[in-house]
Amino acid sequence: MNATFLSSGDLLIDRRAHYAQMLADAGDFHAAADLMAQTLAKAPDWAAGWMMKGQFSLKSGALGEAIADWQHAAELDPSGTLGAQMHLAAHGIADVEPETQAAYVEALFDQYADHFETALLQKLDYVVPGKLQAMIAESMAAFALEGFARGIDLGCGTGLMGERLRHAVSHLVGVDLSGAMVAETARKDIYDALERAELLNFLIEPGRVADLVTAADVFMYCPSLPPIFAAVHGVLREGGMFAFSIERHAGPEDQVLQDSLRYAHNGDVVRQTLAGLGFEVVAVAEEVIRQDRGVPVMGMLFVARKPEQTLAATEIAEAEAMDAPAPVLH
Repeated sequence: MNATFLSSGDLLIDRRAHYAQMLADAGDFHAAADLMAQTLAKAPDWAAGWMMKGQFSLKSGALGEAIADWQHAAELDPSGTLGAQMHLAAHGIADVEPETQAAYVEALFDQYADHFETALLQKLDYVVPGKLQAMIAESMAAFALEGFARGIDLGCGTGLMGERLRHAVSHLVGVDLSGAMVAETARKDIYDALERAELLNFLIEPGRVADLVTAADVFMYCPSLPPIFAAVHGVLREGGMFAFSIERHAGPEDQVLQDSLRYAHNGDVVRQTLAGLGFEVVAVAEEVIRQDRGVPVMGMLFVARKPEQTLAATEIAEAEAMDAPAPVLH
């Protein structure tokens, strides 16, 4: 999150912070950090100022100072909207509580809502919605599907994925944590319904049902995927599809929180998790999904399917539910 848009409430302090940002933009991070230190001596309770200094300290090579700066910011912003706790976690200082993670993500996308598409499409070469759409279409053809009755687009943002699904889904619901994103998307008339909600809470509400669930560039803001995958499996009808992307982590860990404050997930672990929950992995692609400060970001795109139960499997499940002897299979 860019903390510079948050004023200290003092014009002179804000002006000094602006000068510090100009120094940083010119590449003089040492001078920027020094000027912010002087500025914060006069405004020690300005959480966004400590976030700025943390960034300047980090880029000047002073990680220890950056950590101290983020600790100051975390004390002043306990809700976590500025992301100080996320930075500390990314450097192994502390874990992030789910509420803090959600507060950061909500604030981040509320800030970006009005220029989100411009940034993604024109500056970051974002390709996930189009790639996922193509993979979904190929999977539909493979299973002779003409369309989906009900769809859910998780983390719908401004509707970049939803507009590509509209022709194939009779009733499409968009869900996003950011109220500003939901308001921006509502003006486009893409979805049959829009909800502002945390995605796991949305999925586990009684009565949720879908034939297609998508999540384009959503799970990089989610540290733990198994509970979400399980909830999606519970929502999908038999034969339903689940299409999503991840940032790829090539190391042995299940996932890592990167300096970008996005999570990268291990593709092999994702496959194993899907299979363990009963999904059939239909398609996987490795792609450069966007640029980040001029550096390609590698990702993986998945289409998984909830298989239909065979008649025998259905009879076994019903027998177990009734605590009766299961039928003998021949």
